[in-house]
Amino acid sequence: MAQKKLKRFEAIKDFPNVLEYPEGMPGKWQDFFKNNNPIVLELACGKGEYTVGLAKMHPSFNCIGVDLKGNRIYIGARKCMEERIENAAFLRTQIDRINVYFSKAEVQGIWLTFPDPQLRKSRIKKRLTHPKFLRLYQQILVPGGLIHLKTDSPALYAFTRLVIDMYGLTLHKHSDNAYADLPDKQELQIRTHYEGLDIAQSKRVHYLCFSLPVSDLPEIDSVLKQRIKENEQAIG
Repeated sequence: MAQKKLKRFEAIKDFPNVLEYPEGMPGKWQDFFKNNNPIVLELACGKGEYTVGLAKMHPSFNCIGVDLKGNRIYIGARKCMEERIENAAFLRTQIDRINVYFSKAEVQGIWLTFPDPQLRKSRIKKRLTHPKFLRLYQQILVPGGLIHLKTDSPALYAFTRLVIDMYGLTLHKHSDNAYADLPDKQELQIRTHYEGLDIAQSKRVHYLCFSLPVSDLPEIDSVLKQRIKENEQAIG
């Protein structure tokens, strides 16, 4: 297995649709894709099922999957080359450096599909809907750009609802049973490898669609931390 990973890491170095820690990319994605189409990101894309699915569903968008693990990116990138999907690409880097690769208002929307819910208390700041990350997204999203969260984790869903409420974000759609409540939303029908694993064993898919304010998010992260602690004490 280790040998297979190494081969994939080596292979993506020559993939034309994979960029590893590229320099000088802010404002240059139009040159890379050779068009002026809007950019949509899938963060922590894993094997890139959503990146590929969105690119096929919306050929007028440029879809970029972002992940650190090159052996997983390899799967989606190879599929795109095999199927000649030219409006999809993959960026290998850390999510907490996403603002390094895009200029202000260069990204139209963001998808978070089955990200690690980081359930341990010590890892709350690693949740991709924590204000720490939202402040990064705010730097690259167009005003009103939508953020989509699709997860099987009730804990991550509840946490994100709390963040939306406390930080004055705009909630557009939400469901704790997305397939039943939103059967006509095509994008939600794309399935990922991690969805199939049903790690949370919740038997439901939760969905949130929200946007960030133009103004800076309030500096109330310590209050958020206290609210989470209080909520846990009330439950336990």
